[in-house]
Amino acid sequence: MKKIIFVVMAIVFAYTTSFAQSKTPSAVTTAFSQKFPNATNVKWDKENAHEYEASFEWKGEKHSANFSDTGEWLETESISAFNLLPDKVQTTFNASHKGATIKAVAKIETSKGVIKYEVEIKQGIKTVELFYTADGIETKE
Repeated sequence: MKKIIFVVMAIVFAYTTSFAQSKTPSAVTTAFSQKFPNATNVKWDKENAHEYEASFEWKGEKHSANFSDTGEWLETESISAFNLLPDKVQTTFNASHKGATIKAVAKIETSKGVIKYEVEIKQGIKTVELFYTADGIETKE
């Protein structure tokens, strides 16, 4: 019986994933393919009524990219490591969050040409996202 339930759950998951991918507008998937040729393991999620996010691998690294429903590229997030952050970001983080458990680090590039950095930390049972400019200034996002 447990095997049947597992198989049914796997089928439902596979169906809902492919359903979400088939609902991504062609303008979005076309813009994505042009910006990230040869991307692999692409998975789409609908962020909100007018925005889609692709999680994928490109040039050997994990990324996510957001596009408007009309195909306009909004931002790309690249997985990184704390020691690869600019020195000023590391210094600011260590001054206010020394000893925090880091869950993830990313570099974010926006369509406006802004580069920012995200550090996800664990605070109790919550995950908190911290954002920094390249100059090490902590921002809201």
